[in-house]
Amino acid sequence: MMIVILFGYFLTGVCGDGVADVVLSCTLVEEGVGLGGMGGGTVFTRTPATLVLRDVAVAPDESLETLTPFVPPSIPDPDAILLEAKVSSPEIPNAHVLLHADCNEQEVMCEISRYSLHGSQESSEPAYFMVSLNVEEVEFSTALILQTLTVNKDQSTLIQKKLGLPLSQSGTLMTEVIFLVFSHIKSVTAPLRGDVLLNCGFKQQEIPLAQDVGIAWRLQHRGKGWKVLEMKTRLDDVEGSTVVHAGRRGSSVDAAQVVGEGNASVTLTKLKVVDEGTYICTVSVDLFHAQQVIHLNVIQPPHVSLSEERLILKSESPQTLSCHCTKYYPLDAQMEWLSLSPTDTEPTVLSDQGSLSSHRQHGDGTYSLSSHLTVHSSVSPGTKITCRVSHPALDAPLSVSLVVESPEPGSYWWVLGFLIITGLFFYQVMR
Repeated sequence: MMIVILFGYFLTGVCGDGVADVVLSCTLVEEGVGLGGMGGGTVFTRTPATLVLRDVAVAPDESLETLTPFVPPSIPDPDAILLEAKVSSPEIPNAHVLLHADCNEQEVMCEISRYSLHGSQESSEPAYFMVSLNVEEVEFSTALILQTLTVNKDQSTLIQKKLGLPLSQSGTLMTEVIFLVFSHIKSVTAPLRGDVLLNCGFKQQEIPLAQDVGIAWRLQHRGKGWKVLEMKTRLDDVEGSTVVHAGRRGSSVDAAQVVGEGNASVTLTKLKVVDEGTYICTVSVDLFHAQQVIHLNVIQPPHVSLSEERLILKSESPQTLSCHCTKYYPLDAQMEWLSLSPTDTEPTVLSDQGSLSSHRQHGDGTYSLSSHLTVHSSVSPGTKITCRVSHPALDAPLSVSLVVESPEPGSYWWVLGFLIITGLFFYQVMR
């Protein structure tokens, strides 16, 4: 059985001394087997629940007077699901963003599931919970492992009915954070053939849970997965015990920073298009492990050029002007033609006069595209023709232009002389 708590809304409470409480109103979701046993599929039931994060660090310039203290229910309710977790040690990085997410209209996602050390789902003491916290539009993502605290039982001790765990006198399920994995980024964009750092870190209680640490990075893209890097090391002997298996050439994790700072970030060099996708950072310490997910976008801006440096009007036939947009990634490039005559103040978009070629993909995964414009002799000399390209890798559209030129004066006399000579020739032949 899996238990999940989803975000509803949250309040804040003041504690003083530069810390405060964050109260998340959540929904408890239990996963079970549907009707008909194994073939009945998965069903979910939802129950209101509350998660209280105690002692969240507050920024020095934060006014605690604006926060309302959290008050436990006066009469404990064994049907209510109220989890309470002290988070001051280890401290949740950037947890202060939770204080005002509601005022900033930022949705907070909080998911909680029962965490089993040995694969069993039995209600035992201590019990463990996996908590995933995420704030939309903010670079905040953390996975916590909570461990329930010992409660001195007597005849008055209440048992939470759904979880089967003893409650404190105030009716809360008391827990503490023993391990967490976090990331300061949810997605990152990096240039093709460039380098990128994917952030991932971890913290544990001041008393180390174990000397062994395992780091694993995997890439998931379009339903397939690849091992990027695996590292195993010990907190007491980095140089002699570190073992690294790199599935991707040019990937690395600093073992000294893993041990000294809890920094499990991976560096990827010489990025290729195939490096794009969702990266999963898994940190394992003792019997505990947690993950963070980061999406990497690879980009390459296009090179834009015209087929002609000069365009001289010809009276006898229209001319084709081509615009080439080459070696870009991702695929979604937009091309358009604009015309600005000498008498106009604003350019006109030639929406129906350009034709596009099909996309061409190169060996490195980048694309190319061409657009062709027919220029008729009726175009006024001095008209500026522009090819404008928009692409996600560009901060602003990229444009290339030329000015339509009048025919050279000598060309008229040459054409006239050619016509006269040709006419005299046929006149003599026909006589």
